[in-house]
Amino acid sequence: MTDRVSPRQEQVLTSVLVTGQRPSRLQRQGRYTRESMRHPGKMLPAIASQVISAFTEPGDLVIDPMCGIGTTLVEAIHLGRDAAGVEYEPEFVHLTVGNLRHAHAQGATGTPQVLCGDARNIAAICAPLRGTAALALTSPPYGSYTHGHVLSGRDNGGGSVTKRHHRYSTDRGNLAHRSLDALLEGFGQILAGTSTLLRPAGALAVTVRPIRVKGELIDLPGQIIETAAGHGLVLTGRYAALLAGLRDRGLVSRASFFQMLETGRARDKGIPACVTAHEDLLILQRAADLPGGGR
Repeated sequence: MTDRVSPRQEQVLTSVLVTGQRPSRLQRQGRYTRESMRHPGKMLPAIASQVISAFTEPGDLVIDPMCGIGTTLVEAIHLGRDAAGVEYEPEFVHLTVGNLRHAHAQGATGTPQVLCGDARNIAAICAPLRGTAALALTSPPYGSYTHGHVLSGRDNGGGSVTKRHHRYSTDRGNLAHRSLDALLEGFGQILAGTSTLLRPAGALAVTVRPIRVKGELIDLPGQIIETAAGHGLVLTGRYAALLAGLRDRGLVSRASFFQMLETGRARDKGIPACVTAHEDLLILQRAADLPGGGR
């Protein structure tokens, strides 16, 4: 963790965020609509709520430029913050609206808005919000397919293990379909546009993990840091947000069936693969907002 975060943030966030104590399914149970569970790439609610609590105050505005089913927005309005999100896929916008209505029915007090559009144009889409957000929180897509959900033999009458809800998007215009270089270029545009919506000293938080491309482990967090720097954004904090549970000084894996399967296959080939136990939480700020212009 660097020394540029505020004293309040240092008091709230430790270098490791204990965000995986409950499985993702239980974190969302009753808090999100059953329909929205089919989204294949959801942020952990505990990550969103801890980050929002650390970097904002009640009444502040929180933005997610790639909001998916609206996890950032839902957790923000439950915490009394206002929220705005942009989502490329109309189906996911529908799911976000359902989750926001559900949150208000449960007593959430923040005011949300969600827009359907390409986040690469977020500065224009959300122009009225320019310079007003205390925090932006998001995560990049990891590809057009994810592990999704599993139907085992127990679930399908003794048949083979199959996936469901694993396709992120069928729209070729979605960044999830692009090559890694194109993904980074597009995500850089999103970061740059989102930064214009931040108020002075506002924070842009990205949750991201390394990925494998054709068997090679790619330092996606490091590449996003470099991409952000090319758009005038400086890394001011880096944390580990646990996806695993913490029990008796050890980790309890929350890895999916397919992640465990693929990790085992990689090890059989001599690749020292491990299941994912955490995501990097990157805190970025505009260089111009920092003492000395970020130098």
